[in-house]
Amino acid sequence: MKKDPEKKDSLSRLRAMHTSAAIQERLEQGLKHSYLRDFVYGAVDGTVTTFAVVAGVAGAQLSSTIIIILGAANLIADGFSMAVSNFLATRAEHELRQKTRAEEEKHIQTVPEGEREEIRQIFSAKGFKGEDLEKIVQVITSDVKLWVDTMIQEEFGMAIEGSSPVRAALTTFTAFVVIGFVPLFVFVFEKLFPGSIQNTFLVSSAMTGAAFFVVGAAKSRFVGRPWFMSGVETLFVGGCAAALAYGIGIFLRGI
Repeated sequence: MKKDPEKKDSLSRLRAMHTSAAIQERLEQGLKHSYLRDFVYGAVDGTVTTFAVVAGVAGAQLSSTIIIILGAANLIADGFSMAVSNFLATRAEHELRQKTRAEEEKHIQTVPEGEREEIRQIFSAKGFKGEDLEKIVQVITSDVKLWVDTMIQEEFGMAIEGSSPVRAALTTFTAFVVIGFVPLFVFVFEKLFPGSIQNTFLVSSAMTGAAFFVVGAAKSRFVGRPWFMSGVETLFVGGCAAALAYGIGIFLRGI
């Protein structure tokens, strides 16, 4: 019985979102880009690589000072490298989109009938026929911008607009540094307050595992997956990387 009011509320909210006024307002706001991929990418990689350093050094039984130094260096250097790589990759997508748009505009000017035939075949493949098909072709090809936008989406599979390279890079770097600091926190805390933690590596491992799980569980809210399974999946991936690093540290301990 408890689920009925929840379902009614959910249905009411869904209907409210699909009124004519609500739809118009949402469309007028324009496309909102999600930076979830950049956040998860940075958070998981930051935590994995930092804990890999922690696990490797701990496996080799080196001092906590070395763990802090190497871990901090990894956070800043690798985080910056990932942010720059994400910036360049996102900007490259923009440049490719602009190049494709310029080429399509040139093709429309040079061989308009050929480009018009491409539109006809694209929508014919979607099931449109006869007068409906010709009407769609006429409407789309009467506006050059709409024509080019349609070709970019349908022929090349690109988004009309992309995310901001700067925001993507900042999101990756912030997530990398903030979440990636979790494995180091225990060692820094123990350094500031000696004797406060008995087994720093064990506590760091537990906190890192919790960070993996929380990032995965938080991701599930946006992708519609069960939060527990998403959390366990991320925890498993990070745990495998940490186990490999710890094993290598033990193997190379005597060197």
